[in-house]
Amino acid sequence: MVAALVAGTLFTKQLLWTPISAINMKEIVTNQFKMSNASFAGTDKNNEPFKILAGTARQEYDRPDMIYIEKVNGTFIRITDGQKIKDNVSADTGEYNRNDRTITLFGSVRVDSDNGDKILTDELMIQL
Repeated sequence: MVAALVAGTLFTKQLLWTPISAINMKEIVTNQFKMSNASFAGTDKNNEPFKILAGTARQEYDRPDMIYIEKVNGTFIRITDGQKIKDNVSADTGEYNRNDRTITLFGSVRVDSDNGDKILTDELMIQL
């Protein structure tokens, strides 16, 4: 229980809020915190919403601004020629750099846009 209280105080400063009862002690391993069915949401530099869902996400204690994600799905809004376009994105893995406000996706990256655009690539960087 003491470890849960310590872990809870460490991570509530980095994440929005994680109740201690939601922390699975089996998922706290050496030098990292692992989450299952993780969800991240916010707004980009244009104040447009984004949402990222991941089967698993991990954050290393010594690199708190980096979140490593697997089985990634997300939605992003981009503005092209004054028009808002919703992009649905999926990938095998990725890195969410909270300092740089970038998400770099790797492996079978797929983008399906509501305007009909489609992209399939091995790597994609998204600037938030």
